[in-house]
Amino acid sequence: MDYNPHLKNWQRPEPNKTAGKGNIEKPGEGENFVHQTRGTPPTDYENKLGQALEEIFSENIKELVDVVRRLNEMGIQTHKGETWTEEEFRLEMRRLGA
Repeated sequence: MDYNPHLKNWQRPEPNKTAGKGNIEKPGEGENFVHQTRGTPPTDYENKLGQALEEIFSENIKELVDVVRRLNEMGIQTHKGETWTEEEFRLEMRRLGA
């Protein structure tokens, strides 16, 4: 299975003043596998981007400007079909991490 169909919608946790409290989900009420905490299977675009980023990081490229340059060199486009900019990369990581 590529995703967890039972994953509950994320809700902003409310601060709890009791020690040990503050779980996003109540223990035992949801079956979450670490590698299956997304609500849908990854798209082809997400898989391609993830594989490209793995390759880039394996080349020890860590600076944003260099990551963006390398994505463009590899021909990996944004989900809009455009070349990457630093700002577009930040926005996309924010969108995908939401």
